[in-house]
Parts: sequence; C-alpha cells; structure tokens
Amino acid sequence: MSRKKEFGDFQTPDDLAARATALVAETFGTPDIVVEPTAGIGAFLKAAMQQWGRNCRYEGYEINRAYVHRAEDALGGSGVTLFHRDFFSEDWTHNLRRDQSEKVLVLGNPPWITNSALGLLGGRNLPPKTNFQKLRGFDARTGKSNFDIAEWMLIRLIEALPPEGAVAMLCKTMTARKVLRHCWKTGHGREEASLFRIEAKECFKAAVDACFFVVTGRVTEKRTATVYSALDLSSERTRFGYVNGDLVSNLETYHTYRNLDGGSSAYTWRSGIKHDAAKIMEFRRDGALLRNGLAEAVDVEEALVYPLLKSSDLGNGRTEPRKHVLITQIHTGSETAVLSSSAPKTWQYLLSHAEALDGRTSAIYRNRPRFSIFGVGPYSFAPWKVAISGLYKKISFVVVPPSNNRPVMIDDTCYSIPCASEAEARFLCDLVSSEPALAFLRSLVFTDAKRPITIDVLRRLSFVALARQRGKSRELESYADSYRPEQEAERQLPFIMEPRTPYAIGRARSPVTARRGM
Repeated sequence: MSRKKEFGDFQTPDDLAARATALVAETFGTPDIVVEPTAGIGAFLKAAMQQWGRNCRYEGYEINRAYVHRAEDALGGSGVTLFHRDFFSEDWTHNLRRDQSEKVLVLGNPPWITNSALGLLGGRNLPPKTNFQKLRGFDARTGKSNFDIAEWMLIRLIEALPPEGAVAMLCKTMTARKVLRHCWKTGHGREEASLFRIEAKECFKAAVDACFFVVTGRVTEKRTATVYSALDLSSERTRFGYVNGDLVSNLETYHTYRNLDGGSSAYTWRSGIKHDAAKIMEFRRDGALLRNGLAEAVDVEEALVYPLLKSSDLGNGRTEPRKHVLITQIHTGSETAVLSSSAPKTWQYLLSHAEALDGRTSAIYRNRPRFSIFGVGPYSFAPWKVAISGLYKKISFVVVPPSNNRPVMIDDTCYSIPCASEAEARFLCDLVSSEPALAFLRSLVFTDAKRPITIDVLRRLSFVALARQRGKSRELESYADSYRPEQEAERQLPFIMEPRTPYAIGRARSPVTARRGM
C-alpha cells in the first residue's frame, strides 16, 4: 500500500501555510508555543517561525521518519523541537497542558482519509476502536460510524486544550462540522469557532470542500460557528449551529421558519431499498427477458420483481423506471427461506449468486435471514409515493406513480412517504414543495455534504405545522387516516409472508399524529 495513502498525505503548500498562519496571528495574537501534531515536512512550523520568530517555542510530531529528517534539514538550527512519534500514542492533555497559563497554538494539517478507507487499504495508522460518536443500533453499524481520521484527532486536541489555547487546522469542511457537532452534543461550545473556506482543488488537487478550522479552548454555552467564504476576516460570512439536537446550516433562515421544526407529524419519511449487490439484485428489461448487471438472463418469479427508480432518476425529475429490483422480503427481518417453496426460481437464482450475496461486508447483514435486504416494509408497496433524492443539492420532490399497476421502489439513496392515491401524493408534494417548507429545509442542509439531504433533515419538517400554517389541516387529516400500508403489502406478496406477521404500523388515535409507514 502507498505510504502516502496510508497517512492521508496532503502536504501543505508554503503559501497556504503562510496565509493561514497570518490569519491566526490576526485573531489569536502571539502564542507562547506552537505545536504541529502531524508535522509532515514542517510547512506550518516554517510559516509559524516566519510569523513569530523567537517570540515563542515550536514543537513538531510526525510518524513518518523520512519526513522528520526532511523537516530537520529544512528547520535545522532554528530552535524547533521535532519528535518521531505516533499521534495516537501521545498523551495530548499532558503535551498541551504542561503550563496552564501558556497560550498554546495547535497548528497544522491532519490526514485527509476515513477510518474505513484506511482499513480497506490495510493501513495500521488508526485510532483505538471506540464508539466515540455515541452511535446506537443501525447507525453504529452503517455509514454513520465512518469518520475522517482528522475528526478523531481534532476532537482529542480540542478536549486537551487549555482555556487560553487554540486549534487551527486545515481539514474538510464536513469534518470541521462533525467535530463541532460532537463538542456541542456531548459538552459545551467553544468560543470563536470559525471555518475559513479554502480552494482544496487549487491547493491540494483534491475535489472536496475544505476549510481552515479555528477554535479556542474557552468554553461557552453558545453552540454556533461562523463560516467565512475565504481565508480572510473581511470575506462574506454565515452562521451555523446546533438546535434541537442537530445541526442547522443557516441560523438566520432557520429562526424565521423554526415553527416548522419537529413536533407531531402525520407522515414519516423512509429510506429506499438497500441490498449492496446491484449487479445481482437489479435488472433491465431486454425484450421479454430480464438481465442483471452481469449481462445474465434472469429467470425469477415476476411477482418479486418491482420497477425501481434510482437517485439520478429522481434528481432529474424522471418517474418512468428504467430498472427493476428483486424484493426478497416484505419487511426487514422477515424469513427468506419461504422462497425455497413459494418462489423456487428466485431461490435458485439467489443460491447461484450466494457467494456474492453472503459476502456482503456490511454489519447490517449479520445474524439476518439469508439474502436479506433493508429499507423494505409495508410502506414500500404503496401505490403512490412522494420521493426525493438525497444526493442532489437542489431540494426537489417528485410524485412517483405506479408503473404497469405495480408500486415503484426507490433505492437507498432516496427517501419517500407512502400515499394511497394520486390526489394524496399531489397534495403532499405541493405541501412540501411550498416556499416555507423549502426555506426551512434549506436552513438545515449543508450543500457540500456527500449526501446533502438526509432522512434526519426531512423528518424535522412537521407536516402538521406546515398544513396548519397553510390552512390545509383538514385535508391533511383526511388523507392521513385513509390508508393502511400493510393491506397493500399483503395484497402484493401474500405468498412470501409469514403467517400473521405483526406490522408495527404505529398509528395513533388521532390521524394527524399517526406516523405513516412505521
């Protein structure tokens, strides 16, 4: 494996290090000691020395011995102390709090790589395996448990800071937000938390949204941060923060529409079908044949094959399915062995690809029925849906009609709410596409994220509050009490159901507080 890849190695250009250091000098003043915890070849130490000279001390820590030697050659005789050390083995509280009265500045550029990517590369330069994000259940076993190595590092450094200290580091913008969310969720805010955007493509040839992240050691009850559009205090700025248990991307807009946040809701957004085996589980029509992603002709029971819309379809407003998907369960966790007798052709097809399906690496498939899928439930079989792609910056809702009298499935990068009729779907789509709803959602969405629109964001929008604001409460109530998704599921696939399967529909007495699809 490339050592550069293992260490998430993006060496900082001298010019960028100099500009970032000058900015810190303007906001933080002169430190007593500058610490570069992942020093590389010493770009930030060099910039700090040029900025402050002999007015402070300098320390650098670096795991790559070759880089230590290069930094020593570049900075030799200048009073910089360099250590050949592993970041993850260091006691940073001890290193940064040797003198509580000192102004400690932690300056640098930590690795730009995730823990899962590094694990796949076979790298060993990883933090200890702990659930530091405090995730539970499904989230702890899926993508939400993945994190940038820099995220773990920055959290450790901020927690170790003395009150008069500061951390000023280059990182992905998304990483900086996650670090602040962790601080805000588990403890307190930090004064003067700021993100200064940089051009990562120009500086590092990396196609990511990046920033210079600055935060002090002083604790505050405020949970807000300022985002500057450039590495300049006079550049355009916005504020984001932590409200009602999660991040808000634009505090000013959010406060205008905060009455739409949370509370009771007549509908619950659900994720689409997840199978992690597109070449096997997804098909295209080839005349009278079905072909999978391996170009094989597929012979399975048609009753288990459903039209499918992908994220790119919804993101571009397409509602005519070009693909189909094999549905092996009627709800997550239901037994699949019934297919061996009720759908023998499908069972044989699955067995013929058992090696790939059994080899799916996600932890969600462990201790589940063989050939399981996720994101499936009675709600999946609704004849109409209102859906949205999670991968596009533009918030655009789409009415999804049935195709050839079959309910249309969506993939796991999309979200939907089930509807009993076209009238209900169009009513709900108009409701969530209204300007108040869109403005509220935009105040929560971070457009630079890999998946800007998430189910957590969508579920914060209260249909009840929105309908009340727009004088549509009676219509919402009439629709919310008109449809029971388990009935449609039973009608669609009765032969793969377990006898008397209980459905957790979760309907409340009041139709406007029922949670559709639970």
